[in-house]
Amino acid sequence: MTTVAATTIKARQRPGDRIFSSATLIAGSLILAVLAAVAIFLLVESLPAFIADPAEFSGDTTNFWSYVGPLVFGTIYSAILALIMAVPVAIGIALFISHFAPRKLAQGLGYLVDLLAAVPSVVFGLWGIGVLAPLAQPFYSNVVDWFGWFTPFAGPVSGTGRTIFTVSIVLAVMILPIITAICREIFLQTPLLHEEAALALGATRWEMIRMAVLPFGLPGIISAAMLGLGRALGETMAVAMVLSPSREVIFQLLTSQNSNTIAANIALNFPEAHGVGVNVLLATGLMLFVVTLLVNMLARAIINSRKAFSGAN
Repeated sequence: MTTVAATTIKARQRPGDRIFSSATLIAGSLILAVLAAVAIFLLVESLPAFIADPAEFSGDTTNFWSYVGPLVFGTIYSAILALIMAVPVAIGIALFISHFAPRKLAQGLGYLVDLLAAVPSVVFGLWGIGVLAPLAQPFYSNVVDWFGWFTPFAGPVSGTGRTIFTVSIVLAVMILPIITAICREIFLQTPLLHEEAALALGATRWEMIRMAVLPFGLPGIISAAMLGLGRALGETMAVAMVLSPSREVIFQLLTSQNSNTIAANIALNFPEAHGVGVNVLLATGLMLFVVTLLVNMLARAIINSRKAFSGAN
């Protein structure tokens, strides 16, 4: 009987509903098709790089893996540094806009944060190379003098300020509006009854945020951070303009020699690449694709593991 009723309802479905349902199915499938097409293209074009003759690689590299290893390191290193700097500031700004600022001021700050996300990356690159690097260089010299015993801050200090730490600061500013906007919207969705209950029990404003707002918004904070990390991993122009790169694994943050990133390396070398060199650059792009995919899978796993502890349930 139930099967007959379901069949009757399906038969009576309006043409508009069928068209809309089919359109959404096609749109959803298109995303998977494009993703698969990009992956197949990169994989096919990368195969010659994996078996290329060592003479095709410049410098001291003898195979593809020794070529791409420092690039993967530099990409992840700079992106994680940017994330460490951006996430606490973004959470603070989002909490101020959502729970502390007056309504008119909060609206204005929200607009400014959204507008900051629209600034082109080349503008951030110009700011980093023309303003931030010269201003930060004296500070870097002091940091090396004070904390040179710690490997990341060991010298010799860069004379121009164009270091991987400067790049990380630029990336942090670039991903800040994305993380802030998402966190702000998540914090505003906190159930009002949860906040009022905490305040009624005698909690201060900060204790209410710590007990009600942050646990509720933790999955959203993780999602925002991973989205910002994906932006930082794939950033090209700002990194290429600011960084003084080398093809080595370098842990020092303030020296003139710095590990390059995959995206910046492709942008700098693709115009002159030919033959197997093009395949090598596409293969590094495949590595970036894999790293980004793994980051998103990790973020999804973390969010799913935290759903049971969020206020959404």
